[in-house]
Amino acid sequence: QVQLVESGGGLVQAGGSLRLSCAASGSIISVSAMAWYRQAPGKQRELVARITSGGSTNYADAVKGRFTISRDNAKNTVYLQMNSLKPEDTAVYYCAAHTYLTYWGQGTQVTVSS
Repeated sequence: QVQLVESGGGLVQAGGSLRLSCAASGSIISVSAMAWYRQAPGKQRELVARITSGGSTNYADAVKGRFTISRDNAKNTVYLQMNSLKPEDTAVYYCAAHTYLTYWGQGTQVTVSS
């Protein structure tokens, strides 16, 4: 099993920045990729960014050029740097670890005011 603990959410004005962190523990060696998802009220959960164990990354079109996913293997931590935030980025952000199963963190609220 993999346990995930997220931090770093909060309230920010449009144009501002936040950095989310996701600390992983447990069966880390089995993780093939880590990702950030988000879910806005009344909407489905959507992929925001993903990073593989080899370091390859991919992003949702809505966040390309503004968000950056990275990892610190020594700390078993994945980050999501979010710049130029927009009100439409408001959502609960979830960290996920992909093995043959998917493990989820508890979520952290990000609110962007206009």
